[in-house]
Amino acid sequence: MSESSSARHIEIAWPDLGITVTAELDGRNEELADALWEALPYRSLQGHALVAGEHLYHVAPIPSLLHVPATTKIADRRDAPDGTVFLSALQHLGIKYGALTEPMPAAPVGRIRQEDVPALVAAGRAVWESVYSTKQPIPVEVRKAGTEGGHRIPHLTAADADANRLIHDVHAETERIWLTEPAELAELHSGLIPSGAGSFETVLPTLLFVNGETRPLGYASYGGLVRAAVQGMPMESLRHMTRLLVGVPAEFLGYCGLEPLWAFTQRFLACLDQLDRDDFLAVVSQMALYVNTLGAWNLHLYPWETGDHLRQQRPAEVARQS
Repeated sequence: MSESSSARHIEIAWPDLGITVTAELDGRNEELADALWEALPYRSLQGHALVAGEHLYHVAPIPSLLHVPATTKIADRRDAPDGTVFLSALQHLGIKYGALTEPMPAAPVGRIRQEDVPALVAAGRAVWESVYSTKQPIPVEVRKAGTEGGHRIPHLTAADADANRLIHDVHAETERIWLTEPAELAELHSGLIPSGAGSFETVLPTLLFVNGETRPLGYASYGGLVRAAVQGMPMESLRHMTRLLVGVPAEFLGYCGLEPLWAFTQRFLACLDQLDRDDFLAVVSQMALYVNTLGAWNLHLYPWETGDHLRQQRPAEVARQS
């Protein structure tokens, strides 16, 4: 580290909203904070928690987030002060801006300065409307305080020629869809499904299944393979687990319209046996970022308002109705 993490400040901006907040990296989880600092600046599609409450998160283009361990964790992020900034092994930068309902441990790296919390709350509410209702994407920019913004997607490499070509193509596709909705998802959400997936010409069940398969493929399968490779799982076991975890969901998603994902997966499986650990790690890390990007767009595009008539009820309310 070239400077103390406690002296480092970042700006998180939503240019379309005219909102910028400043956070201090306060010395917690220094290795994670270093990874974030070294990746700056970048832009991403801003997302919002859909089941946890008042929480913003976005995919950060930082492959090491998938495996760098946290040295300090808040046992229950519901107890964290509003404005706490987290980094997670789901490849997310998250910010708590209000009440949360989901009890889970989380790795803090900093906190939004107190005077910026009202602006953060305003951003959170605008992003919720974007994700839940309007579907107008809101990009976020993360940069070192006082510096110009920018954007780049990490491009990994492999010694094996087939793996290196695959990484190159996955990187190019990730760049193409990073801030622009993937054409295959846009078509799917408009009801254009070449395979006919969706019984009796329905669309919503297919959207639901696509979302339900894409998120764990990125978060659990590829993220898990990255961590297993870094932690020294034998290569034969890594190859075996790869075949168990990624082929079936990717083939199903290809049938539903995510044909580029299925094509990349087939190329990965075809060269799997010839990869050493370094090349394997490079491929699964690049694939994880790509699949997590697809997952972010799925969450943004999904028609959540379809269920707006369904609202939670308190036990007393249910008793009165019965």
